[in-house]
Amino acid sequence: MDIKLKKRPWLLRHKGYLIGGAFFLGLAAYTVSLQFGAQAMHVPAESLGIATVEEQDFLEYIETEGLVEPMISLKVNSRVSGYVARIVADEGMQVEQGDTLLVLSNPDLLDDIEQQEAELQKQLITYRREELEMEQKSITLRKQVLENQYELRRLADNFRVSQEEFRMGIKSKAQLELDRQEYDYKTRAAALEQESLRHDSAATVLRRSLIAAARRQEIEKFRRARGRLEELVVRAPASGQLSSLQIVPGQQLQAGGEIGEIKVLDRFKVRINPSEYYIDRIAAGLPARAVVRGKEYPMAVRRVVPEVVERSFVAELGFTGAPPEALRIGQRIRVQIEIGSPEETLSLPRGDFYNATGGRWIFKVDESGHRAVRTYIRLGRQNPKRYEVVEGLKKGDRVITSGYARFENAEALTWSK
Repeated sequence: MDIKLKKRPWLLRHKGYLIGGAFFLGLAAYTVSLQFGAQAMHVPAESLGIATVEEQDFLEYIETEGLVEPMISLKVNSRVSGYVARIVADEGMQVEQGDTLLVLSNPDLLDDIEQQEAELQKQLITYRREELEMEQKSITLRKQVLENQYELRRLADNFRVSQEEFRMGIKSKAQLELDRQEYDYKTRAAALEQESLRHDSAATVLRRSLIAAARRQEIEKFRRARGRLEELVVRAPASGQLSSLQIVPGQQLQAGGEIGEIKVLDRFKVRINPSEYYIDRIAAGLPARAVVRGKEYPMAVRRVVPEVVERSFVAELGFTGAPPEALRIGQRIRVQIEIGSPEETLSLPRGDFYNATGGRWIFKVDESGHRAVRTYIRLGRQNPKRYEVVEGLKKGDRVITSGYARFENAEALTWSK
């Protein structure tokens, strides 16, 4: 048996259509309210900052403040230990290379130098005595050679006489043989004496050379030791400004102890601390410029320290031309670093709208010229003066860039002509 179904009410059967229609009607009403509704906020015209979207060359760069530092800084250290006897130069003074900065005192060093000088004199006397002994030995050998040569000539004469007497029958053959043996002996003895003299001469030359080298070495050793006395006077290693001088009279300094610093003032660098956002975009060689008293000076990035500390990192810039006149160490100057090439694109001036909207929307002025409506946009690159516009605006559009702190949650703005 069929059961007759009860027909559902019209409202229930068309509920989905009714809900969808209500949603679209509400959306349409909201859109109309943005243009003409009561959500518009009336503001004074003179309080608005209005700018025009333009198409122009856009250069991405960052602008920051940098600290002027010397390109070269030299540490001043004491080469010997001692007590500060006298301070000649004051911190902040301009010094020339070789100028006396301070004088140290070291009695122990003076005693040591005196002992070394006494030892040197003893050693020099020893070397001289050895040379005299060699000279005496050489004289004795030369005298012996001379005597042997004289004796050899005498025996040679006697042997010739003996030979003549033997032919005449005056001297026997045995006597002649004895004279020959004596002559041969003296001849060999003279040859040996001559060879001994030659060896002695060669040995003497070698020993003299060794003694002379040892003497020079001892004298040079003492000269270096005595030079340590000169190091008690601490001098400027270069011309520049003396800084970080933190010593007092009577203070004891160890060898190698730091005394101060010389800042060479003929070349300068500028140290900056950009945001970590730019750490992958700033590299050595990028062009930059410094603005000092309204004048620009070309620079370039010299070095980047790839370490982030407290959300920033360190980079150093150097002047590629003549630096500004009267530049001072510790002075702060504005620098601009180019991190891209000029490119023609849509852009608008910077303003406080970015802080209020995060760059996601802006009030765009309509054709009437006295009303602006919230418009969603997308921004790209930026520099200290302008933002690049990626979406939401076109060339010639007029937008409100300032005064957003007073607009609260307004969807539209109106003002009198």
